[in-house]
Amino acid sequence: MPPLRILIVEDYEPLRRRVRAILQPRNDLQIVGEASDGLEAVQKAKVLQPDLVLLDIYLPTLNGIQVAKRLGDLIPRAKILFLSLEPSSEVVREAFKLGAVGYVYKLDAQSELLPAIETVVEGKRFVSSGIEFSEGTHPPTCNRHEIVFCSDDDVLLDSLARFMAAALNAGDAAIVWATGSHRESLLQRLHARGVDIEGAIQRGTYISFDVAETPDPVRMLKAIRGLNEAASKAGKKRPRVAACGERAGRLWAAGKTDLAIRLEQLCNELAKSHDIDILCAYPMPHGQEDDHAFKSIRAEHSAVSYR
Repeated sequence: MPPLRILIVEDYEPLRRRVRAILQPRNDLQIVGEASDGLEAVQKAKVLQPDLVLLDIYLPTLNGIQVAKRLGDLIPRAKILFLSLEPSSEVVREAFKLGAVGYVYKLDAQSELLPAIETVVEGKRFVSSGIEFSEGTHPPTCNRHEIVFCSDDDVLLDSLARFMAAALNAGDAAIVWATGSHRESLLQRLHARGVDIEGAIQRGTYISFDVAETPDPVRMLKAIRGLNEAASKAGKKRPRVAACGERAGRLWAAGKTDLAIRLEQLCNELAKSHDIDILCAYPMPHGQEDDHAFKSIRAEHSAVSYR
């Protein structure tokens, strides 16, 4: 029997590398191509005619749902197996309506991707154990994803500290992406706002990352899960995570608007499916209010404020 021909569609190269590492040892599986955006996926699928498409949900140019719609006409005999960080029951349901045969949660890919492929090849449906899915489940409510434009560093630090202090003093958890000097200043400001920050660090309900680190969706999600679990162990019922930082704002200020928007879209994905509230701190715009890029940044948020 010839090997199963697989097309990998994922815009984050480290994740494509992980998927390759899982599949390549198998002689009965052949990776015939890779695509990093939706339009490229459609074009390559038409040429390569794979047997199986591993498809992410959130992609540039065309999202995974749009890609699946087109593949249904182009390669109707191919099987579509979604591999995504999006655990929303509504999205999973839509994926199956479009003809997908399986849905794997990315955090569980190491242990579940091969079993998922084997299951769908047998003609059965596969849903990752990390996803709570039922045909009658309603979509989750939207959480906060706010943006604050700050007039200076003092305002930026005060905005982030206020946001996290409210969460930590309520028994919830907090995570921040900031520069090294800002992270030190935030500890002092949190203490001044009555936060037992040393205790929060020990309990695992407060963590910080350097703003220079490249965002890794899997690492971000693991961190949020860990914070949620730590807050639960500390006694909070139905804890939330307050996530904030200045990375997207710094990308935008440096003219890297596309990267900033992609990061904001990732935040939207997290806010849709987890008990998380997000605050993004940006420098104050100066004559950019009418720019298309500026309006695109604002549109990714549920609320906008200036300080």
